[in-house]
Parts: sequence; structure tokens; C-alpha cells
Amino acid sequence: MCAVYSPWKTYGRLSEVGALPAFSCEEIMNETALWDSLERYLAAEGLRLDDVEWSGRVLRVLIDADGGIDVGRISDAASGISRLIDGETDVQGPYTLEVSSPGLERTLRRPGQFRASLGREVVITSRFEGGDTATVRGTLDAADDDVCVVAEGDHVATIPLSEIVSAKTVFQWERGAKPGKQRKEASR
Repeated sequence: MCAVYSPWKTYGRLSEVGALPAFSCEEIMNETALWDSLERYLAAEGLRLDDVEWSGRVLRVLIDADGGIDVGRISDAASGISRLIDGETDVQGPYTLEVSSPGLERTLRRPGQFRASLGREVVITSRFEGGDTATVRGTLDAADDDVCVVAEGDHVATIPLSEIVSAKTVFQWERGAKPGKQRKEASR
């Protein structure tokens, strides 16, 4: 049984009301199989799977499309993903499915996400042998399956993906001239 949630509509069904057993993503299907199934479905819909996160009884699916994605497409995708999971899994108990876009600041977990964010500002925290951590903020210059390269002024850091604790893109607001000042300068 499955309960599906999106900020716009609720789909699906709940098996019972009462105490709900905790279960892990592996009990639904292994992570690779889940990713592959979702990726195939979304590609057929002209969408791209950005991330999948399992937390308690909540499955979060982040999707995107070239040129961005609107609320209607997210809602349609949530309905389709719900049917896909109900049809391909034997879930014991209800869970919540949240489908949304990744937003302006995106979490980076997979090599493809790093490659898709080249040229953007990022914040990356790494843990090294011995437990020491370091945080780097700069422009993501390069990425492959094993490392990423972040430029921070004149300093360039090469960071193994296996040592990254957290990474995300950072949205920078462009600061424009105030509207009143533009008019005054234009009239001179």
C-alpha cells in the first residue's frame, strides 16, 4: 500500500490507521533497482531524475526537465511514480511519496549531479582520514566519477567524491540597481 504526497495533491491509499511499522528502502526494492525504474519512467515522460532519498517512511523523489519544470508536470509525475511503485513493489505498510523539483540550491550526491553543476558555486564538506573535516566554497570547475575540482580564488581543491560528507550548489542573487536610481540617471 502506498500514500503519495505532493504539495499540490494527495494520491494513493493507506492500509490502516494506527501504529505503522518502520521499514527501510531495501524492503521496498534495492536502491539501484528503484533508481533505474524511476529513471526509465521519467525519461519516457521527458523528465530527468535528479535524486531519490529515503528517510523513515518518506520517499523523496526530485525531478527536473530541460528548461525547468512546472507544478502540473510534477503533479502528473507524482501520480505516475505512485502507480509505478505500487506495481513493482510489495510494500508492507503505508509510506509517503514526495515529488518535487530540486530547487535553486541542489544537493549533490552522485557523479552526474556534480557534472551537471559545472560552473556553479558550491559548498562542499569533506571528511578525511583521522576524522578531520574541511569545507570549501567556490566554483565547481571539473568533475568525473571519482573527484571534483573546486576553484576558490587562486586556490584549487581536488576532492575525492568518496570523502564528501555534504555538497550543494549555492544560489547567488543578482543585485541590480534600484528602480528609482535607474530613472533618475536615464533622465540626465
